[in-house]
Amino acid sequence: MKTVSAGGEVALEARGAPAARSGARRIALRRVWRFKWGVAAAAILMTIVGGAVCAPWLAPDNPLTVDIQHRLSPPVWMDGGTRTHILGTDQVGRDLLSRMIYGGRVSLIIGVAAVLVSSSIGVLLGLAAGYFNPRVDWTIMTLVNVMLTFPFVLLALAVIAVLGPSLVNMIIVLGIADLPLYARVIRAETLAIREREFVTAGRALGMSHWRIIFRQILPNLVSLIVVIATLQVARVIILESFLSFLGLGVQPPTPAWGNMLGEGRVYMLNSWWIAAFPGLAIFVTTLAINLMGNALRDWLDPHMKL
Repeated sequence: MKTVSAGGEVALEARGAPAARSGARRIALRRVWRFKWGVAAAAILMTIVGGAVCAPWLAPDNPLTVDIQHRLSPPVWMDGGTRTHILGTDQVGRDLLSRMIYGGRVSLIIGVAAVLVSSSIGVLLGLAAGYFNPRVDWTIMTLVNVMLTFPFVLLALAVIAVLGPSLVNMIIVLGIADLPLYARVIRAETLAIREREFVTAGRALGMSHWRIIFRQILPNLVSLIVVIATLQVARVIILESFLSFLGLGVQPPTPAWGNMLGEGRVYMLNSWWIAAFPGLAIFVTTLAINLMGNALRDWLDPHMKL
């Protein structure tokens, strides 16, 4: 019978530790490679966000400065283009690149703020509907169903007609529009979680309803909320662009991708760049957010782990 001394066991553990670290590193690299599109999308999105945050330092010109002498100037690679205006100018001579950078600020702020509003209220309503008695559930879900049947454009027209078009009113409209999604999804998950053993044990121990909701149920829903919110940011940006395109969103001369797209539609045949570049910015941003959201969903799913 062989015996191993304490020193031998320490040596084996010392040799095994690097192998274990190397194996864990390989598993982590495999997972990152599996979600390579999500990682690339996250890098693109961080670049866009960084450009919006650093707009005062990155923008080559003031986005509101009018220069009629250089109106409808083409991009630098086309005949007549200049290095002063890399992406050209719009119908009143404003630098398009500067307006693109500053416009990203507005679109991203509206997207994130509207999602925070809708997710906060929707999650609270979903938790209350799924946890409390059927009367509370019926009241909340009736309200949610009424909101779902109300056309979004009509809601936007009603709110903006009463309050007027502004950044805050746009956030309110878009926040209300996405509220039912969170309420319905969180209600369904809460109905399932409230019957589990740890919630029953909490009730038996005399925990209050609010402690059970916020300390027992809500932590199990965080990953789901994060994934939905990430995907909804892209949808909100598109809706904001749609409203701005119709003239119901952020009003000129404040640059936003949506109203820039709306202003450029008149000049599509002769000066395509006025509408093409804001449209491309909306496309790239929403695509990056959707790819990142899909990767985040798979990353947080325990069944998808290697």
